[in-house]
Amino acid sequence: MTHGTKIGFWTCTALVVGNVIGMGIFLLPASLASYGFNALIGWVITLLGCLALARVFAYLSRSLPDADGPYGYVRATLGEMPAYMALWAYWVSVWLTNAALATGAVGYLTAAVPQFGAIRPDLFALGLLWTFTGVNLFGLRSGGGVQIVTTALKLLPMLAIALLGGWILLTAPGDYVAHPPATPLSLGGVMAASTIALFAMLGIESASVPAAHVDNPGRTIPRATMTGTALTAVIYIIVSTVPLLLIPQHELTEANAPFALLMDRFVHAGSGRWLALFVVVSGLGCLNGWTLLSGQLTRTMADNGVLPAVLARSNRHGAPATGLLVTGALASVMIWMSYSKSLVSAFTFITRVVTAANLPLYLCCSLGLVVLWRRGSAPGLGRAALLVAMIGVLYTIFAFVGSGHEPFVLALGLIAAGLPLYAFMRLRRKSARPAKASAR
Repeated sequence: MTHGTKIGFWTCTALVVGNVIGMGIFLLPASLASYGFNALIGWVITLLGCLALARVFAYLSRSLPDADGPYGYVRATLGEMPAYMALWAYWVSVWLTNAALATGAVGYLTAAVPQFGAIRPDLFALGLLWTFTGVNLFGLRSGGGVQIVTTALKLLPMLAIALLGGWILLTAPGDYVAHPPATPLSLGGVMAASTIALFAMLGIESASVPAAHVDNPGRTIPRATMTGTALTAVIYIIVSTVPLLLIPQHELTEANAPFALLMDRFVHAGSGRWLALFVVVSGLGCLNGWTLLSGQLTRTMADNGVLPAVLARSNRHGAPATGLLVTGALASVMIWMSYSKSLVSAFTFITRVVTAANLPLYLCCSLGLVVLWRRGSAPGLGRAALLVAMIGVLYTIFAFVGSGHEPFVLALGLIAAGLPLYAFMRLRRKSARPAKASAR
């Protein structure tokens, strides 16, 4: 691959910010409202845990610059089997996410522009999904360019909420203490809120997934990962605190569009509808970013012999065309299935599965950094790296416990579902070796 087809710092940072800030944050203030101030404590824990995990990916990308992203990090430290199990669950979660994003974007777009209601919603969602599959079939430059533009646009409503919060603090500070949440603080409340908040932070690893196609990955990926995660953390703390303190708890809990409610109440009625358009942009930008990663991840796993080799094929633009088409087809099936449920119940279920499916990757990468530190083979890994790795391990365990029994079982089920394919691919590789040897 030539230097000109690789992506740099700004595209990698846009991947992190764009994939983390999707549609979840626009609903989370309502989801977390019932937890009161437990939600703010949960947010702090989640953001600190995610900053530690981002640092884990930064250390791994700097220590293993030639590795092919998270799969390469885990395989080089824990072995092929753990790498496959973690990445298989993560791979499934990626195309599940695309289905949820396309479905959610249609719901918001129809609400913002009622004329779109004349289009069948399932066909509309499929159209959006395949539009961004088409964009990414033109290569990393095409998908990366769209990602930078949509990331910049999706930050505008966040900026609007932050400015509104600052303006009210200066002009009417009493509004912030007029109706504080009444829910008492509790460990259970903090753990539950922290786990719910984690869904909105998934994607911090995005810069490392296309590692083989990043310009100077040992330097670019760590900088982009930490910059994107820190920027997102600051944004999330601000935009989560403002509605929690300004809108009565019982109203916020029942709000379908909490940010729109905030704008309607404190700016002018109807302004929230314009915010809904930016929610759509945010969702579509996220859909583009995860579509880009789905193709790259599929190609990586196929190149490493744990998915069929046909999935590694590229088109003339260097895009993993077969991988993009296959993951697009799988996401399409999920879209068809999701319309048999209500939008909210489908979105909620998929988010729980996606969160559970991401945790094995985070745990394995944190343990992988511990292994690297013990080997002493990677320069620059001092005690700070070990401390970050242990925080990553403890936070992932904390998230598993906080998520409850069902998501843990779902994650194990996803991993188990991929084991027959892993066994089949191993047998194929073993049978291919004697054939090659006899041919020589």
